[in-house]
Amino acid sequence: MENEKQQTRGRKLLLSLFLNLIITIAQVIGGLVSGSLALLSDALHNLTDVVAIIISWVAVRISRKECSPDKTFGTRRAELFAALINGVILIGISLYILIEALERISYPPTIDSMIVIVLGAAAVVINGICAYMFHSDAKESLNIRSVYLNLLTDMFTSVAVLAGGLLMLYYGLFWVDIVITVVISGALIYSAIGLVRESIRIFMLYTPEDIDPFEVENAIIALGHIKGVHHMHIWQLVEDEVHLEAHLEFFQDLSISVADDILDEVQDLLCQRFGITHVTLQPEFGRDDAKDLIMPLEGTDHSQADGQRD
Repeated sequence: MENEKQQTRGRKLLLSLFLNLIITIAQVIGGLVSGSLALLSDALHNLTDVVAIIISWVAVRISRKECSPDKTFGTRRAELFAALINGVILIGISLYILIEALERISYPPTIDSMIVIVLGAAAVVINGICAYMFHSDAKESLNIRSVYLNLLTDMFTSVAVLAGGLLMLYYGLFWVDIVITVVISGALIYSAIGLVRESIRIFMLYTPEDIDPFEVENAIIALGHIKGVHHMHIWQLVEDEVHLEAHLEFFQDLSISVADDILDEVQDLLCQRFGITHVTLQPEFGRDDAKDLIMPLEGTDHSQADGQRD
């Protein structure tokens, strides 16, 4: 089922790649002929879509590979890496366009508005169709979400370019071209920073922002049978897969079968309440080891980890 979904995403990416490549080439030519920086910026944004789609398609292909002895997690993080690259590219291109627009403020050029209108409208349609294709997949994959955001942002970008073309055609307001470019670039930078930040958080194995380790600890202890929780680690392998590992200190020296029943109860709690789907628990009784919930780095004071609880 998962492999089928990946194949469908791959086909959607290829179709979107073809459509965006056509509109990008058309807008580059149109931007050079008309003299519109907004149209060129829209073309560059569409070019980032092309690059993003290529990277994402490759990532989807790679992520289908099965786990192996030397890759026990498989290659699923390839999509996450693609999302990070896409975000960085988007920031770089947007900054370049922003600088170019600011240099034009003093002397707004005369622009062939009709070319801007026609190509702006075409880009709205194409980006809208492509964004719609990825709407549902964007909720499940950070990689696809990066593509979806690029396409959706470009659709609104093209709407602004189209509106600017109309204003230039009927009112001669050629400075609108610069204003549109600045606004679009700023919006792209803002959205791309969020994407990069989320990708880095997952790569660095940070605890997901919506999970509090101390709340998890209290919930486990509240079940009974367990005296304390320590050596806890919570991280995301990919955006839809949260892992947890921890040591559980039992009140009593229980048989393996009884301990297994309690561990099953803990796993059900973690999955249903916190969305933690992959759990590794080590039961303990009477062991003389450090009991910090979050273990500090070697050579640091254990009280520093305990102090985070306050």
